[in-house]
Amino acid sequence: HERVAVLDGGLAAWERAGLPLTDALPAVTPAHLRWQIDERAAVDAAHIEARLGDPALLLLDARAADRFRGENETLDPVAGHIPGARNRPFCDNLAPDGRFKPAAQLRLEFERLLEERRPEQVVAYCGSGVTACHNLLALEIAELRGARLYGGSWSEWCSDSRRPVATRTG
Repeated sequence: HERVAVLDGGLAAWERAGLPLTDALPAVTPAHLRWQIDERAAVDAAHIEARLGDPALLLLDARAADRFRGENETLDPVAGHIPGARNRPFCDNLAPDGRFKPAAQLRLEFERLLEERRPEQVVAYCGSGVTACHNLLALEIAELRGARLYGGSWSEWCSDSRRPVATRTG
């Protein structure tokens, strides 16, 4: 869907701006949204498995650093991350006020992570595919377009004991 918007900073930013709130439910006219998934925007576990170790692939894990390192795992049965992944906690995209950092700052930060890779070589993941989208949105804000989502993320990856797991301590 091309016509979308994000409330940058969430409800807290809305309230800080002094904008109105109501608990009244609006009248809604039913409508049909015709949509189609862009198959190029997502990858599956087989895609990742086939490219593990390929320097052209950059996996960005959006989970907190302690989960990435395998020090704290409260949701999944296995702790760690996909081998070769780099950690970019989604909260690193935000300024102290809860809004996205400026585009130029995000661009510099992501370019450091990408090194010489193009955004199309990036696959974002997290625990279950939700906060990875935060990194994808930050990449879009930074005008680094074309990264993809591994929606199954860590929960799917670690569910198969044949798949390798990496941890970092220290």
